[in-house]
Amino acid sequence: MSEKDAMDQEEIYSKVLRAGRRTYFFDVRSTKAGDYYLTITESKKFTHDDGSFHYKKHKIYLYKEDFSAFRENVEEMMDYIISEKGSEVISERHQKDFKKEEEEPSMNGHVKTSDSFTDVSFDDI
Repeated sequence: MSEKDAMDQEEIYSKVLRAGRRTYFFDVRSTKAGDYYLTITESKKFTHDDGSFHYKKHKIYLYKEDFSAFRENVEEMMDYIISEKGSEVISERHQKDFKKEEEEPSMNGHVKTSDSFTDVSFDDI
């Protein structure tokens, strides 16, 4: 690859989103013709039993002619998820050390699950 070709593939503009074990990279790159396109890379860290680790990466190339349809589909899917499941995140269930809350028998013999919570105001922080 020539030096010019390498420069064409360089990132023009980049942002990083860290989300737990995943990191998302949003990179604007240039085509050989000088037009721009977007790459979205998901990188996920995996740790081996011996303490060593590796990353798995998945990349999407998104070109301008697909921006509108891509945006519409992503927004539709996100709106659907929020309308069906709300915006509360239930990720604890997917953690290795997640333990289901203990069920307590009630006086009438029915099983009662703990529904206590702590109300935190972010103004206090």
